[in-house]
Amino acid sequence: MPKDTSIKSVLIIGSGPIVIGQACEFDYAGSQSARSIREEGIEVILINSNPATIMTDPAMADHVYLKPLTTKSIVEILKEHPQIDAVLPTMGGQTALNLCLEAEEKGIWADYNVRLIGVDINAINITEDREQFKQLLEKIGVPTAPAKTATSFLKGKEIAQEFGFPLVIRPSFTLGGTGAAFVHKKEDFDELLTRGLEASPIHEVLIDKALLGWKEYELELLRDKNDNVVIICSIENMDPMGIHTGDSITVAPAMTLSDTTFQKMRDMAILMMRSIGNFAGGCNVQFAVSPDEKEDIVAIEINPRVSRSSALASKATGYPIAKIASKLALGYHLDELQNQITKSTSALFEPTLDYVIVKIPRWNFDKFEGSDRTLGLQMKSVGEVMGIGRSFQEALHKATQSLEIKRNGLGADGKGYKNYEQIIDKLTYASWDRVFVIYDAIAMGIPLSRIHEITRIDMWFLKQYEELFALEKEISNYKVENLPKQLLLEAKQKGFADRQIAHMMGCLESQVYNLREQMNISRVYKLVDTCAAEFTAKTPYYYSTFEAGIEKADGTVYVHNESVVSDRKKVVVLGSGPNRIGQGIEFDYSCVHGVLAAKECGYETIMINCNPETVSTDFDIADKLYFEPVFWEHIYDIIRHEKPEGVIVQLGGQTALKLAEKLDRYGIKILGTSFDALDLAEDRGRFSDLLTELKIPFPKFGVAESAEEASKLADVLDFPLLVRPSYVLGGQGMKIVINKQELEEHVIDLLKSIPGNKLLLDNYLDGAIEAEADAICDGENVYIIGIMEHIEPCGIHSGDSNATLPPFNLGEFVMQQIKDHTKKIALALKTVGLINIQFAIKNDIVYIIEANPRASRTVPFIAKAYGEPYVNYATKVMLGHNKVTDFTFNPQLEGYAIKQPVFSFSKFPGVNKALGPEMKSTGESILFIDSLKDDAFYELYSRRKMYLSK
Repeated sequence: MPKDTSIKSVLIIGSGPIVIGQACEFDYAGSQSARSIREEGIEVILINSNPATIMTDPAMADHVYLKPLTTKSIVEILKEHPQIDAVLPTMGGQTALNLCLEAEEKGIWADYNVRLIGVDINAINITEDREQFKQLLEKIGVPTAPAKTATSFLKGKEIAQEFGFPLVIRPSFTLGGTGAAFVHKKEDFDELLTRGLEASPIHEVLIDKALLGWKEYELELLRDKNDNVVIICSIENMDPMGIHTGDSITVAPAMTLSDTTFQKMRDMAILMMRSIGNFAGGCNVQFAVSPDEKEDIVAIEINPRVSRSSALASKATGYPIAKIASKLALGYHLDELQNQITKSTSALFEPTLDYVIVKIPRWNFDKFEGSDRTLGLQMKSVGEVMGIGRSFQEALHKATQSLEIKRNGLGADGKGYKNYEQIIDKLTYASWDRVFVIYDAIAMGIPLSRIHEITRIDMWFLKQYEELFALEKEISNYKVENLPKQLLLEAKQKGFADRQIAHMMGCLESQVYNLREQMNISRVYKLVDTCAAEFTAKTPYYYSTFEAGIEKADGTVYVHNESVVSDRKKVVVLGSGPNRIGQGIEFDYSCVHGVLAAKECGYETIMINCNPETVSTDFDIADKLYFEPVFWEHIYDIIRHEKPEGVIVQLGGQTALKLAEKLDRYGIKILGTSFDALDLAEDRGRFSDLLTELKIPFPKFGVAESAEEASKLADVLDFPLLVRPSYVLGGQGMKIVINKQELEEHVIDLLKSIPGNKLLLDNYLDGAIEAEADAICDGENVYIIGIMEHIEPCGIHSGDSNATLPPFNLGEFVMQQIKDHTKKIALALKTVGLINIQFAIKNDIVYIIEANPRASRTVPFIAKAYGEPYVNYATKVMLGHNKVTDFTFNPQLEGYAIKQPVFSFSKFPGVNKALGPEMKSTGESILFIDSLKDDAFYELYSRRKMYLSK
């Protein structure tokens, strides 16, 4: 049966601001879904309050509504568009499902004659209500952990008495494990039960017997109206039960599962999906398996929507789950749809992987002082990376190299733990860096049996680690002059970076690189083709690996490289790596627009990124996608292979900018603003000299490299002082200090965590107003795309401030200074592309805080508020394809747009929520108001100074 022809217009609900537990994977799903539905000639209307995403781009849907995700907004849209036939709530995470339920309870869908597609209400209710779900599983004969539901404190106490400890408390209808907890001892139960009941919108929790140490697996399924079901991907958690799957290291395909158990699990998953309701779409099912030879299976939960794991499964297999799920929701059958990878077979197939995927989460605990850093049932990570390799070891190494936490991979970088007690403690209480600590434990000689006993991580994974350490030990016996080719090849095949191999032999990274060149050990690129090369794949989606060459009859050595280089003009766009506080989805938005603009200019576009949640790593955005770490060695090899005209670094945030110096040193052309200009803006000394020359005021400052120098500077500069390290993003390590004792403590602390860094001490302009401007410059002409005024005073990081576009109370004299300074600085830095400048305004004088000649957090916000494709224009300027004067700028905004930060403090109870110069927000929403008399503006303005922390 082909698609349902009665559907002419679909409403897609997005997931709102990024919070811990719900990140950009839903932007990826929503964008793909909107494109998929529009391909069918169906109108798409979209609601989402997040301005930083591709999903809310005007090009994505016929009508985009940047409104709060409330039933009030839904009613406004349905009144405006009576033609809407159906709503698709499965692409916007838990937020969209909960909103859809609320609208159903209020009778909104019935009132406007709108039906649900992709899921049914029954399925949402059954899977979210822990008690109903448990009863259903009992009925269909799928085993579950012993559990009971409590809707009151008293009932909870009774259940605990019956089961004994340890227990798990899981609130109903929550996301990312909010409110969930392990209770190991009686004393903690009352507090954790109360927290769980409060976290659930219906004040209900499921209390179950803890399956500590059991293995955890996930399956991603798709089902059509004809009841065809395919399993897209099996995912194994390296971490056992007890750590939220979003905080677990996960591996695809499952590594330690016997075939019989996998078949049983498969059958259970299909049975569960069929029994929760009659709908067509995607599902994610989680299971626990006992770690003994019996391999008992217990179902944990099922999510009738796309999830974080479906983004991972899509990238792992190349099978675009959200795209196909959207088509199924419209009534198509799997066998009627084309396999997006081969373009010649049907979508009714189960992908086969001839490679291994490893996902590692990325945490930001440093932003939450005093937070509990142990991992548990409540998700705490803000992003994730994925590595693809021919073996688990290679994929694990590539994932650790992608994290951007100043590690070069596992071990062999001098940064491991050496203290026995500390290692045992980090293994016992699962820590964010446990992936590295396991290696340190093996290096210390702690037996694998002991590590397994503490962590419950399967022996198979631990033996893989042991092999890596054995190889490190063996290579350490050699020098660069006598290292056998076979050993070097093995180290590269297992994912060790040149830097790590150099560390093992005590030589330079470049020496290892040169040795590889001499020995002809080069990266080859393989296609992610979903069908283990049984059919020809058409997707330009690659990962790198190393192959032992095959010697042919004529003596030449052959390796199979699947990435064929074309003779077209090429441009490389460097992605922004994992999401983290200070560098989020807004840079992915810029990268995608950069790729699309370069395509319009006739270039072949090459994207390099390692973040599985994003639109930039979708297989059909760039002409070629290299799913690789944004790590020098990988990038350099791709550039040498592809020989592009140049590289765009200013769209991928600090990740890409940090590589600019290396690119410059190796003679690789940086498109747009030069490395020298980027460095000038980062180097406070040089930048201040430039401002002095331009006669532009800036706060008095000095540079210190020790606590003693800082103390002497304080005598000259006067308190309060703003202390910050150079070359960091998101205000990392910034603090306002008000006396010498605070200054000394902070400086010592900073130099310990970032050794060798220069510290800047600025005279903090107390009570100043903060503003910022974004502009496009072609080296001769400057166009200011937007000036924003912060509602909070100067001293709160711009990412944590409510920013108002246009400004609401800056006089003409101040506005003129901002415009003049922006133009002067952009031209003096020889900017080609985007620039963001931040200002402090005191006594009507505009001081410069900093200038960043790159895409900023606010660019997508301004583009959405004014309805103009600024990144597209800026990229064409970087490529030298256009001048600023070639574009007709026509911003459209009635009233004001406010960029509102969103925080995830609820994940860290007891953490100080005070705001300061270091950024803490995980996402943002956009609010449009007609005038400053709006209640929302008044409330924001009245609270503006409440959280300022010094």
